[in-house]
Amino acid sequence: MFHHVKELQFNARVSKPDPRFARLLLEQFGGGNGELKAAMQYFVQAFSAKTPYPDKYDLLMDIATEEFSHLEVVGSTIQMLLTGVNGELKDAADQEEIMQLLDGPAAREGFIHEAMVNPQFAVLSGGGPMLTDSNGVPWTAAYVDAVGDLTVDLRSNIAAESRAKIVYEYLMKFTDDPYVKQTLGFLMTREVAHYQMFEAALNTIKPNFPPGVLQSDPRYSNRYYNMSSGAEFRGPWNEGASTQMGEAWQYTEDPLSEVSHTNGLLDLEPEGTERTLESMKQADEELSKKRSKEVKSSTPKEEIQWSLYKKNSQNGE
Repeated sequence: MFHHVKELQFNARVSKPDPRFARLLLEQFGGGNGELKAAMQYFVQAFSAKTPYPDKYDLLMDIATEEFSHLEVVGSTIQMLLTGVNGELKDAADQEEIMQLLDGPAAREGFIHEAMVNPQFAVLSGGGPMLTDSNGVPWTAAYVDAVGDLTVDLRSNIAAESRAKIVYEYLMKFTDDPYVKQTLGFLMTREVAHYQMFEAALNTIKPNFPPGVLQSDPRYSNRYYNMSSGAEFRGPWNEGASTQMGEAWQYTEDPLSEVSHTNGLLDLEPEGTERTLESMKQADEELSKKRSKEVKSSTPKEEIQWSLYKKNSQNGE
């Protein structure tokens, strides 16, 4: 159940109209890293988390709802930046207020040129935000990442918050309006907050690596292949211990030779790890049973319903 409160979550303001920046800000309204994408992604992910992880369901729904609030903030800001465009476009061409606001023929020519290269507001929407990115590409559900495995979905969300944060950071470079910068700063900061929330939620799921249920093959999980010629670099990604599993990285200087001498890697033996093929299979079975039990134990076998309502004390319904 959604309940709309007409006040914005953040008191968005603008000091002056700016249709050009409004176009850029569309990126966060209907773009691939925008607020609608985030809201729909977390909303969709929440459904499969409802029974096995009711606490994560609550988190996802709360943040999804906040993202809808942010969509409203962005849309309201775009509308305010378009002051002088909306409505007046319906007036007579030579008398419309938008043309009166433009000082001289050069300014009018500039507006006409802007309408040609940026038709979203002046031609298509009549001066309001549209569910497109800054280039007019319509929003699509293809932006939404939801695979039904919470460890994977939460990592997708961490990445989504990172991308949204950097877009706001870039956008702030293209406006000198102090009020707009305040709004963008708030929205950017909430991306940082959500990043940490998703990270904390991921850390409460044990084990959460590798993503999913099946374990990685110990013959290949810690091998680094030198797949290019020229300057070579070593670092914690190909020497020392791997970040999650603590296995020693095996640096393969000549991948072609290794492939040739191991029957296409089929005869390769695990190195730098205590894991074996047998222990991998055992871990697969144990984690599969655990995850399956989590879902089954939290799913009622009779009278399946989504919400639990208080029973009426008089009739028991």
